[in-house]
This record gives sequence, structure tokens and C-alpha cells, in this order.
Amino acid sequence: MASTTASSANFKNYILVTLAYWGFTITDGALRMLVLLYFNNIGYTPLQIASLFLFYEVFGVITNFLGGWIGSQLGLKVTLYTGIGLQVFSMVMLSWLNPSWAQWIAVGYVMVAQAFSGIAKDLTKMSSKSAIRLVVPQDAQSSLFKWVAVLTGSKNALKGVGFFVGSALLASVGFINSLWIMAAGLFLIMFTGLLLPKGMGKIKKKVKFSQLFSKSQEINILSAARFFLFGSRDVWFVVALPVFLREILGWSFYQVGGFLACWVIGYGLVQFLAPTLIQRFGSGHPPQSKTIQFWTFTLTVVPGAIALALQLGIPANIAIVGGLLIFGVVFAFNSAVHSYLVLAFTDDDKVALNVGFYYMANSGGRLIGTVLSGLIYQFFGLVGCLWTSMFFVLAAALISLKLPDPEPSKAIAWKAGDGD
Repeated sequence: MASTTASSANFKNYILVTLAYWGFTITDGALRMLVLLYFNNIGYTPLQIASLFLFYEVFGVITNFLGGWIGSQLGLKVTLYTGIGLQVFSMVMLSWLNPSWAQWIAVGYVMVAQAFSGIAKDLTKMSSKSAIRLVVPQDAQSSLFKWVAVLTGSKNALKGVGFFVGSALLASVGFINSLWIMAAGLFLIMFTGLLLPKGMGKIKKKVKFSQLFSKSQEINILSAARFFLFGSRDVWFVVALPVFLREILGWSFYQVGGFLACWVIGYGLVQFLAPTLIQRFGSGHPPQSKTIQFWTFTLTVVPGAIALALQLGIPANIAIVGGLLIFGVVFAFNSAVHSYLVLAFTDDDKVALNVGFYYMANSGGRLIGTVLSGLIYQFFGLVGCLWTSMFFVLAAALISLKLPDPEPSKAIAWKAGDGD
């Protein structure tokens, strides 16, 4: 009876965390598309647009570094809903932007607002993914890999919805009204925190500052690979691709937002299905080091092939749409296995610290990818961004060769008989 009660409570907590993360994710995707398209439309260059997101990524790195420690000391509930509150504040702050300000003042103001959004995003992500490790016990009959994939895959699908929501709101109600609508919706999500238990993820002993740096070789290797993996995506996806679609191909707000939304939704769907697909077509065992090595080396080919297709004169619509579909599928498998392995390599009492450290590397990759996306696109175009992406993936693949297999005791909850 006690076990049934505990399982019911864990499932309720999982649902609450997931709902809060979903609500945040829609607004985060919408806000990114809103800012990108709005400032591109009023004449900002790709490099200037990239600079608007600079603090978003910089403070994401800092937040992931310190967020794991804060979560372990105060509890993941505190960090989760602090992140949501900061996102509401960021959107309200952006709504006060005055079009009559000098450009350098406007850029600085948006960068500061985006800094709060970056802190919010990574506090929320770290808290949500750490919480999943805590609500799936060591002897769970369900799959940790599947639970993580549900959270992560649905998150990416909803981020795609957010892309479309942001572009649609911009086209229909304008920049400021869009921000107020999203802030109001996210504020209501905060009330779900009243139903979560206190102290989730909190540890009693004090953590020294030196312990913020992961002592696990596996986590360090995985984090380094994650840095280059996500840098490889953002170096062409964050700024270069939407600007290319808008300026070179002449797509509308709805077309750019709708296309990127469909891509991210499809990416999230593949990530959601990754455990079932890997189980069905693989050995049926939990992902091992060779799993991530296979998918990362496979991904290396894709951006280079897209760049080559563009250079050979294949119509951009065909090369980009077709290439993006392949990139999304392979990248989704990479991300799903990564999200599983970071939890399989860690212990319950270190989950917030290790996940925070790991996602600090993730944010670092996004930071360098975002900056290079605007910089390389401005001087070398989309093709230059794609070749850079290929070298980033290759670096991630070579680093993953040093990755060991998870210990059987930690490779929990991968049950071949669990079903789809």
C-alpha cells in the first residue's frame, strides 16, 4: 500500500513538473522567435541580432554552473518556479522597450532582459530534468530513458509550437501585446507549484564550491561532447537559418515561424519515440557508449552534405528542407541518448549538481553557436555556418570515443518488455 501511495505521488509530481516545463517552453520558443523576427524586420543585421541573445546564453552558462548547487541547497521546487517567475519578469521588461531609443540603448536593454530569460530557461530546465531522476526510483518498473524522452521530446515539440505562436502573435497583435499575453499565461502556470512537495532534490550536507566542478570522468566527457553537439546545431539554426529564409528566400513571418515550428515539433516527436525505436531496432538494452558514438558520427555527415548541395547549385528550398529533416532525426537520437546517459552516470544525491554542470556545457555550446551563427552568416553566409557545424559535430564524435558504458546499477529503468 505504501509503495502504491509513493508511486502515485511520484507520478503526480512528474505530471506537475512536466506541465510547468511545458508552459515555460511554449513561451520561451515564442519569445525567441518574437525577438528575432521583430528586430530583423526593423533592420538589424544578423550579427546585431545574435548580440541580442548573447546575455541569454552567457547567463545560461552561469545559471547551470550555480543552479545545481542552489537546487541541492534550496530544493528543485524553488529553482523551478523562480525560473518561471524570472521569465514573466523578462517579458514584462521587454514590453517597456521604447522604439524611439537610440539603437545602442535598445540593444543593451534587450540584452539585459534576455539575461533574465536565459537564467529562467536554465533554472527551469535543470530543475525539471533533475526532478525526473528523483521521481523514478532505482527499482522502477518504468523506463528512466522513456520518462526523460517524454519530458524532453514533448518539450521540443512544444518549443516548436512556441516558434509558431511567437511569429503568429507578432503578425496579428504586434510585439508589445504579444509579450503581455505570454506573461499572463505563464504567470498562471506558477500556481502549480503549490501542489509540489517542499525540499525536492535538497540535500542536507553543505556542498563546497570546489564540488561544483564535476568529479566524474563520465560526466566531464559527456559534457564536453554536449558542448560541441549543441554548438553544431545553433551555429546555423539560431540566427543564420531564419534570416536566410526571411531575406534570401523571401518567406513571411508565418512561413518562417511555421517551418521552424514544424521542424522542432518533428524533432521532439522523434526524440519522444527514440527509446522505442532504439529498443525495437537495437539490442533492447540500455544505451551504451557505442550508441552515442554511432549517432554522433552519423550526424557529422549531414551539415556537410547540405552545404555541398547548396554549393553545387541544388535549389535552396530542396537542400535546406530535405537536409533539415535528416538533421532533425539524427540530432534527436543524439539528444535523447545524451539526456539518458547524464542521468545514468549520476547518483540521486548528486543529480542537481551533475545535471547543472552538464547543462552548463550545453549552454556554453549554445553560446558559441549563437555568436558564430550571426558572425559567420554575416561574412560567409549559410554555407559557412554549415561547414562550421560539421566540424563541431566531428569534435563531439571524437570526444565521445572516450566515453565508458554506464554501470549496470545505474542503467536503471530500461526494460525491454515495457512496450511502446
